[in-house]
Amino acid sequence: MNRKWHQFLKNLKGKSIAILGAGVSNRPLIPVFADAGAIVTVCDKNTELNKEEISAGRSVSFQLGADYLKGLNQDYIFRSPGLRYDMPELEEAVKQGSILTSEMELFVAFCPAKIIGITGSDGKTTTSTLIHLILKEQGICCHLGGNIGTPLLTKLDDISENDIAVLELSSFQLHTMKDSPDISVITNLSPNHLDVHKSYEEYIEAKTNIFMHQCKQGVVVLNEDNEDTAKLGIHAKGDVRFFSRKRNADVYEKDGVIYAHGEAVMNASDIVIPGGHNIENYMAAIAATLDFVTFEAVEKVAKTFGGVEHRIEFVRKVNGVSYYNSSIDSSPNRSRATLNVFPQKVIMIAGGKDKGIPYDELGPVIAEHVKQLVLIGATSDKIEEAVRQTGVEVPVTRCKSYEEVVNCASKLAEDGDIVVLSPASTSFDMFRNFEERGNLFKDYVNKL
Repeated sequence: MNRKWHQFLKNLKGKSIAILGAGVSNRPLIPVFADAGAIVTVCDKNTELNKEEISAGRSVSFQLGADYLKGLNQDYIFRSPGLRYDMPELEEAVKQGSILTSEMELFVAFCPAKIIGITGSDGKTTTSTLIHLILKEQGICCHLGGNIGTPLLTKLDDISENDIAVLELSSFQLHTMKDSPDISVITNLSPNHLDVHKSYEEYIEAKTNIFMHQCKQGVVVLNEDNEDTAKLGIHAKGDVRFFSRKRNADVYEKDGVIYAHGEAVMNASDIVIPGGHNIENYMAAIAATLDFVTFEAVEKVAKTFGGVEHRIEFVRKVNGVSYYNSSIDSSPNRSRATLNVFPQKVIMIAGGKDKGIPYDELGPVIAEHVKQLVLIGATSDKIEEAVRQTGVEVPVTRCKSYEEVVNCASKLAEDGDIVVLSPASTSFDMFRNFEERGNLFKDYVNKL
């Protein structure tokens, strides 16, 4: 039993708690806090929440609709990752004495195990998954959570001090963190989520918070090939480990071989999942797990792991046309990496919610790697304009639904072609998340 955690729960009796957003990370907290005797209020924009399902017979209040943040004055306020900490309603509540926190902040504070935290603009889910798989292959009891997997706060009693917790952490989760993981990884940095962050500088500051609270025993893993990531090493209090595909580093690739501290780990060709960016993901995972695993464990995972769902995921082949789902590609940088994987020009499906980031650099990549461009969503104009600026003619088709998108792509495709969903945009204009977008795409492909 986690005594510190249970003492915290015991102290909640009679305290008031506001849960802001009844999403994946927050929903499991509701019964835990209610059972501890806290006075729980669920605050959410959605007026159609299933109150019975959420409360599960417990005494829980609801504040729903446009004014869901009005009058917050609870002892504790748990924000969802997507809510900025400096919203006027939250700042006023904190000024009046409320404690603003989150599921992930509490987990990091109460977790008895070593924590490996992973963030970055691209590759953090794959890198987190790789670290988890490598540790498991070594026989280490580990737990995967954060922005991926199961919310872990309610699982604290199942985690011992000999385990390792692996956390994928977004900039939104990190922004108000007061503790840092024992080992922190930043895969890379590029402009992202500028519809929420006030600037790229603020976005970087949030990411950097993953290691700013480490002590001298802490470890931070950084991408030396990414300028904005590499220069963060000067802020580290503990050990800094760099990985690189361009020069010798703590972990590096040379002539198709990955090395760690000068010793060969494995051939890059052993990696089943395609793309140079996945070599980088493996190097980051190797650097993070150097103290815990053998190279044999890394090599075995590389030869067997087929990739994470929605990341250049092969769906099926129809009439000689191969369909790939990379719905995770929510930024131009991620789509650039996906397009670079394929050895031929593809039919690209792109577009989605505009989060305020530029698409200029994606235009030349599309011009080089795409034979037909199928667009949908708010960023369609930006993407098409970026391609036009290159002066290269790439045929563009506009669609209004995903059923139309898939049918259009299938009509444009010929035997031997590749169709890839790589939106370069977030999904929130039409979907709850990128998984829902990818699953719908796969459903329509499987109906062809």
